[in-house]
Amino acid sequence: MPSLLTTEKDTSKDKDKPNVSFKDVAGLEEIKEELQETIDFINNSQKYKKMGAKIPKGILFFGPPGTGKTLLAKAVAGETNSTFLYASGSEFVEKYVGVGAKRVRTLFERAKKEAPSIVFIDEIDAIGTKRNMESNNEKDQTLNQLLIELDGFNNNETVIVIGATNRIDLLDEALLRPGRFDRHIYVGNPNIKAREKILEVHTSNKPLDKTISIKDLAKKTTGLSGAQLANIANEAAIIAVRKNKTIISSFEFDAAIERVLAGLELKNPSVLLKEKNTVAYHEAGHALVSKVLDTDLIQKISIIPRGQALGYVIKFPEEERYLLTERELNNRITVLLAGRAAEQYIFNEITTGSKDDLNKATDIAREMVCSYGMSSLGTLALDELYIRYNYDSIRVEIKEITDISYKQALTIIGDHSQILHDIANTLLENETIEKDELDLIFEKHETPLDYAT
Repeated sequence: MPSLLTTEKDTSKDKDKPNVSFKDVAGLEEIKEELQETIDFINNSQKYKKMGAKIPKGILFFGPPGTGKTLLAKAVAGETNSTFLYASGSEFVEKYVGVGAKRVRTLFERAKKEAPSIVFIDEIDAIGTKRNMESNNEKDQTLNQLLIELDGFNNNETVIVIGATNRIDLLDEALLRPGRFDRHIYVGNPNIKAREKILEVHTSNKPLDKTISIKDLAKKTTGLSGAQLANIANEAAIIAVRKNKTIISSFEFDAAIERVLAGLELKNPSVLLKEKNTVAYHEAGHALVSKVLDTDLIQKISIIPRGQALGYVIKFPEEERYLLTERELNNRITVLLAGRAAEQYIFNEITTGSKDDLNKATDIAREMVCSYGMSSLGTLALDELYIRYNYDSIRVEIKEITDISYKQALTIIGDHSQILHDIANTLLENETIEKDELDLIFEKHETPLDYAT
């Protein structure tokens, strides 16, 4: 994508009228509906001006990476046949005072000259962070210039600024107020219906096997972003080509999901037999406790090394969840610590393989204490200042949550040790276990105990 700031002398080559429209943006129906008003204002500005309505000056897209913020901005420009001026926030940041401010002026002069135009500033947090006594003077001047430009639009000029950021919490309040960025639109990870539409767009030009169900693929990819879904569709096509196939089957899509989630498969891993045995019981512990507590739907267990992991369990929730109870969060921590608990139970020692599990479990427990009021500290959310000066008492609360979950994991593993051995031995023999095979292992044994608290 060309940037206006690549050269300050000759910008004629940067003129960009995107051929992207809302047809190319799948799954973000509510946001597209919200933006229709802005598009109509650009296309039919006179009817709004007659009513005394002012065009929104700025729209801020915020949310996790890969959710389609840049694509939405290009689609707005495409729908209005506006000039699309792209700049990254980092391009304004210079060590020489005044250079960033000058680049902001250049950008907005160009936008006014070529109106109607859409100015898109990606990663706006690079220049829009909160100002304080320790701030960089050059960065402050750049932000001040941006604030002035946002305020200084002539009503007759149809120029809209769209900003995008992953960290809205870092942005200066002066930037976020009405009259500058009037509308803040959260662009989150897609739900199941949106994932279906996104996958349909990214598989429309690919020869798919007739047995492939896009709906099933959408269920298997809960929590993934639009960029990850596009990557999965592309990886599936690459895997099919590699195998000299003329159509893409569900096997290639499953392999692509594993590639995106777990990393590159190591073809000739030099894993010791003792380590392989430990990994098998570690992953068996995760699968066993997850199945007993019914936290997520397990798709696959593997001890084939991928990326930096010697083994992994791929699991997704059975349904979209927006709220989690305290018990469900505790169960998630229990599942994360179950691999370490299985090592402790079987080998009476622990390994370094639980590093990632411990980080995730601690993050959940920290949120429970600091954000959700789910500890003995009471019903309050703790700010950064309180956390900084009272971390010892907070650490005690976090440790209590993780210790209780770890003990529960040990109890479940002890009560169902035969199932644990069965899963681990099957993994050592076959290296992978699919969902149906895991169900059969559980059916061979007695009904798991109920651990409801």
